[in-house]
Amino acid sequence: MKNLLSASALALIFMVAPANAETINILVEGGGEMLQKTVAEKFTAETGIEVKFTVVPYQGVFDKFSAEIASGSSAFDVVTIDVVWNAKFAGHVEDLSPLFTDAVRKDLPPALLADAQVGGKMIGMPAWANAEIVFYRQDLFSKPEEQKAFQEKYGYPLAPPKTWQQWRDMAKFFTRDTDGDGKTDFWGTDTIGTFSEEWMAHVLQAGSPGVILNKDGKVIIDNEAHQKALEFYIAPHCTDHSVPENVNEIGWGEAQNLFYQGKTAMMKFWAHAYKMTPAESKVSGKVGVAPMLAGDAGIAAIPGPWYNVVPSTSQHKDAAKKFIAFAIANNALGIEAPLGLAATNSAYRSYSGKPGYEHFTPLIETLSAPATQGRPMNEKYQEIVDEAVLPAVQQALACKADVGKVLTDAKETIEDILN
Repeated sequence: MKNLLSASALALIFMVAPANAETINILVEGGGEMLQKTVAEKFTAETGIEVKFTVVPYQGVFDKFSAEIASGSSAFDVVTIDVVWNAKFAGHVEDLSPLFTDAVRKDLPPALLADAQVGGKMIGMPAWANAEIVFYRQDLFSKPEEQKAFQEKYGYPLAPPKTWQQWRDMAKFFTRDTDGDGKTDFWGTDTIGTFSEEWMAHVLQAGSPGVILNKDGKVIIDNEAHQKALEFYIAPHCTDHSVPENVNEIGWGEAQNLFYQGKTAMMKFWAHAYKMTPAESKVSGKVGVAPMLAGDAGIAAIPGPWYNVVPSTSQHKDAAKKFIAFAIANNALGIEAPLGLAATNSAYRSYSGKPGYEHFTPLIETLSAPATQGRPMNEKYQEIVDEAVLPAVQQALACKADVGKVLTDAKETIEDILN
């Protein structure tokens, strides 16, 4: 009878709960739904608060949230936004400072904490984060004949590159004509000409206090670190000829495909790609990973975090904040999703020793490196990149312009945008 009463009581609770339960709506892009679906299911099971996702393409998150702000009302209680939009939306979201307990702060890489703070408030909680690390062909690097030849030519052992010079040496070493037709058909690496984040990572490695702008908003794109980094960035193409020639047509997708197709020996790429290496690709089972390269300031990268924010117009703010707190406390649940990403150190460390997650150790080291930091928190950031930064990188990759002059011109363009 006691068990029957208990069962009846539980049944009554579950019958009543849906009538009283709130529903929160989350706006997110497709990959973000997958990363948060499991935690949402667990949250609903433990709180009775239903979670519904509105899934749109990447740009759709920005456009839809912007339209909601313009209308003065919102159908969404949580929006998962790319870090590059933090400054744009900072004035339209709740301050989540109370959710950043000492335990949460200690568990997050410093760069993610810094990017969460805009205008004196913590505008969002990191949901997941990524960074570029070094990918290399483990099968080639471990071949005795390759090791012997490299040692004889460069005077030090062939191993995953750690420094700029090692990167250049190894890229030159592996660039070759494999079929004897007189044309290069295998390259040491690639150079991306359609995005500027990879160059920005080298800027931080070179010791710049920031990329493009300093913490006070002053334009620093022409400082010594930016120039050194740009000279290094273009060298594999302009000097060493260790990358495919069509650099200004190569983006993230093209770089990834070159590596997967067995056309390059190394790439700097977002860590999630390790887990997503196609089983049918020529490099499946042959990929090694290492932390991002180090310059004078050590290892550094430009992180790629996404943040959960609560719109100021949400009708369910308390429930939304409960979800965000629950999500960061259960952050490791997203790792089983296809992208396999998290934000907290503890989440990554809980998987770092498991087969198939070898990329987590170099990712943690890269995200937590002292020189790693985010992009400038400026509402005009994307305009600055589109109108000044990327054109400067592409002009430099033409191999004819003076790098110092290119950056000086870019500085003037940025100052015009800001003023």
